[in-house]
Amino acid sequence: MSGFRLPRGGDGIDRSQPLTFRYNGRTLQGFAGDTLASALLANGVSIVGRGFKYHRPRGVIGTGFAETNALVQLGEGAALTPNVPATLVPLREGLVASSPTGWPSTRFDLGRLNDRLAALLSAGFYYKT
Repeated sequence: MSGFRLPRGGDGIDRSQPLTFRYNGRTLQGFAGDTLASALLANGVSIVGRGFKYHRPRGVIGTGFAETNALVQLGEGAALTPNVPATLVPLREGLVASSPTGWPSTRFDLGRLNDRLAALLSAGFYYKT
């Protein structure tokens, strides 16, 4: 496994039980006891979404319910559940998750062109209503 996985440690992570899951169409591996966030970081996935206005990269910055950036979609099709903090999702075999933002992908998002146009874009209606 590449990424940021420590060779040992991590209370509650059972390295004898590998789990396979999918994230944005890629098959990745984690362990029993991982959260989706910890498994993504262990696999080198640091950008899990993009900001709403300027599409700036968003990654895991908190733990548990305090996470405000690493929001993911769980499932597919009619069973899709949006905006779930990745830090609250226990990893399980066959889990399917995806980024709610970023097209065609979170690593290469065409919406990030808005960042270059920031000086021309006024503050949005949500700042002063």
